[in-house]
Amino acid sequence: MASTACRNGIVQKGNSKSSSFKSRPHPSPSLGSAIRRSSSASYAGNDGVPGRVRVAVRLRPRNAEETVADADFADCVELQTELKRLKLRKNNWDSDTYEFDEVFTESASQKRVYEVVAKPVVESVLDGYNGTVMAYGQTGTGKTFTLGRLGDEDTSSRGIMVRSMEDILADVSLESDSVSVSYLQLYMETIQDLLDPANDNISIVEDPKTGDVSLPGATLVQIRDQQSFTELLRWGEAHRVAANTKLNTESSRSHAILMIHVKRSVVGREEDLSSEINHASHLIKPSKPLVRKSKLVVVDLAGSERIHKSGSEGHMLEEAKSINLSLSALGKCINALAENSAHVPLRDSKLTRLLRDSFGGTARTSLIVTIGPSPRHRGETASTILFGQRAMKVENMLKIKEEFDYKSLSRRLEIQLDKLIVENERQQKAFDDEVERIHLEAQNRISEVERNFADALEKEKLKCQMEYMESVKKLEGKMLLNQQKQESNGVIHDKYTGEEPGASAAEDIAEIRKLLQNEIHMRKTAEEELNKLKSRLGQYTESGSCRDAEMSKLHKTLEDETLQKRKLEEEIVILRSQLLQLTFEADQMQKCLERGEFGNTFTGLDKHSQFRDSGNGQKAPITKLFEQVGLHKILSLLESEDANVRIHAVKVVANLAAEEANQEKIVEAGGLSSLLMLLRSFEDETIRRVAAGAIANLAMNEANQELIMAQGGISLLSTTAADAEDPQTLRMVAGAIANLCGNDKLQMKLRSEGGIRALLGMVRCGHPDVLSQVARGIANFAKCESRAATQGVKSGRSLLIEDGALPWIVQNANNEAAPIRRHIELALCHLAQHEVNAREMISGGALWELVRISRDCSREDIRSLAHRTLSSSLTFRAEMRRLRIEF
Repeated sequence: MASTACRNGIVQKGNSKSSSFKSRPHPSPSLGSAIRRSSSASYAGNDGVPGRVRVAVRLRPRNAEETVADADFADCVELQTELKRLKLRKNNWDSDTYEFDEVFTESASQKRVYEVVAKPVVESVLDGYNGTVMAYGQTGTGKTFTLGRLGDEDTSSRGIMVRSMEDILADVSLESDSVSVSYLQLYMETIQDLLDPANDNISIVEDPKTGDVSLPGATLVQIRDQQSFTELLRWGEAHRVAANTKLNTESSRSHAILMIHVKRSVVGREEDLSSEINHASHLIKPSKPLVRKSKLVVVDLAGSERIHKSGSEGHMLEEAKSINLSLSALGKCINALAENSAHVPLRDSKLTRLLRDSFGGTARTSLIVTIGPSPRHRGETASTILFGQRAMKVENMLKIKEEFDYKSLSRRLEIQLDKLIVENERQQKAFDDEVERIHLEAQNRISEVERNFADALEKEKLKCQMEYMESVKKLEGKMLLNQQKQESNGVIHDKYTGEEPGASAAEDIAEIRKLLQNEIHMRKTAEEELNKLKSRLGQYTESGSCRDAEMSKLHKTLEDETLQKRKLEEEIVILRSQLLQLTFEADQMQKCLERGEFGNTFTGLDKHSQFRDSGNGQKAPITKLFEQVGLHKILSLLESEDANVRIHAVKVVANLAAEEANQEKIVEAGGLSSLLMLLRSFEDETIRRVAAGAIANLAMNEANQELIMAQGGISLLSTTAADAEDPQTLRMVAGAIANLCGNDKLQMKLRSEGGIRALLGMVRCGHPDVLSQVARGIANFAKCESRAATQGVKSGRSLLIEDGALPWIVQNANNEAAPIRRHIELALCHLAQHEVNAREMISGGALWELVRISRDCSREDIRSLAHRTLSSSLTFRAEMRRLRIEF
């Protein structure tokens, strides 16, 4: 019987019914490959993911009344948990057999029921899908216990509602995400608010375009912690209508509906990176913010009951009629959906209107039907089982609802703009302060010169005045002396000696004229000095007006020098890396020549081993470069405009990534994102080859593997594998994907994003090194699948077989190259360990290769593994007996 694998490893099979076993298969597509956790945004369109309603059965143990009343009778139900079947006895010799997605015995724990039934739905809700978990069954069979148990006294008895919220709160970030809850009951075809009992008639609103159902009148409470949610459930349960019947002392008389709304913020994946990024300014290009809105609906249906058994009368009789009518309307809708009817009577009941998205809509739905073992209620048990069988035929189309968060984007841009404005104002203020300082300094110097000039001028003026006064005094003294001489000589003397006084006066006048000329000359000299000082003062004043032009020239000169300095630093880093690399290669060549190993030289990029310290205590050249230059400086060179600088920088990062001690530092500094950006943006073969090699080195660490997947690394590697033709580039890409294939958690996402097909596509190269990495990746993937199947979390045939890898595996199982042959032999052994793969492996010719491996393989461990696998498989042993193969 065909089966498919789901996320939780449960085999989804169709039901079968006859007097002994009636076959009615239900092929269902795999949801595991479609619903996976992803941190990269996927834009929701009109396409959806098909998903069948999953149905599980839970058997309640006998209660005290049934233990006494049915002591002489066997249970009407027999469970076959390994086959996921149950048998409903008609009588002592005849029974009907049914198959479900899961069958729980009376001893099944609440934790297991949650992990199998509800946890896949909760994970889908966290991924952005709507989800529904619903319990259906006869009254008193444990629906409310399964869903709504609070577990105050015993935490292990917590129900699906409490455990769902625990997982949701553990996964979301309350800083950017929000979780809100509504708790309602559908009582007598009236929707009532359990969180606000006064709100007892809530209307249903349908979107005329999309058909989505909403309850705008319901109370919506934001949830911040688990304790507040538990208190809300306790408050709601206290207001739910219940009554005491013959079948159940606390029979729910209404359908309880818990709605958990999850709003998550994600970052949109950039579709294209413009070449203008390399020439962009310092502004940071913002990512696209998206909002995912999803809803988890947990429905605790009221139990179906027969009036003559429950003893309902009066108002309880009316309640029972309303319950049975709504359940009957739900059954009609499921029948119509299961039979692909053109008309589905969704409007016959408010219950079916509320659940229109759960059956035949866009939600992922899990249904758990609860039954009792008592033969007295065989009719109700059979009705419940048939309801579950019909529900398994319903197909939903799962869709993600995403919206662009324009408010968040606008808020981020406003914050960035404010920061830029503040930075610009700071720089402008610093510039103005510098100009003001220079202006004040010039003013001070001019004032000082003016003061010095005024002081010198005043001193010169006083000096000239003093000299002038002294000259006048001397002249006056001489004049008085002459007058006295003239008077003493008398008139006679003047008559005989009249010429001599006249000559003396002439000399005095000449001397005075000479002094006056000197005074005039000194005055002119002082005026010329004054004019020179005024001219210098004017020059200082003019120089102040030219300061602004000089400052702008100075800033431009500084910018040019800064750019030149950056280029020189890049060239220095390149030259250092080249020098140290050449030194290291020369040392290696010399050692190889001394040992005679002429053909074993290699470069740093072509090896995956770590650089070690040399024997003389000197560190490896890349480690020296790391310490001298700094990781952030090296990573910044990956965005250089110079192609040669980028190539040398990515080579250095690749060599650093080969050493495990550096990997964490590279990832923390953003090196992984830079490498993925190079792989996405550049078509240069050298850059893509070396970047892929660095990613392969980082992918050897399990923590880095999840980061690579989260940042879309497998899609980029797959695209590079499809475009590249260089064998060395393909070898690096294949090595990176092979490392990712060894992670159990990433298998479904790896396959869904094309990782397996990318590996198989690279065999076109035919290069032995590429084929060896492809074989290693297939062996790692097959080993993880085998381990998951052994642990019970994986069923269904191998994803490798589904992607068409088996023919290539069989073709290369006996390859001449030992590494390729060894990996292929391991892959065949791991694939053969899962019985569901046996038929296809036999038809594909893999059985003969397994027999050969068990006999002729050179490695004892692989030979023993093949022998054990063939011995433990019933299908392989039967085929070998048919072919008369001795084993």
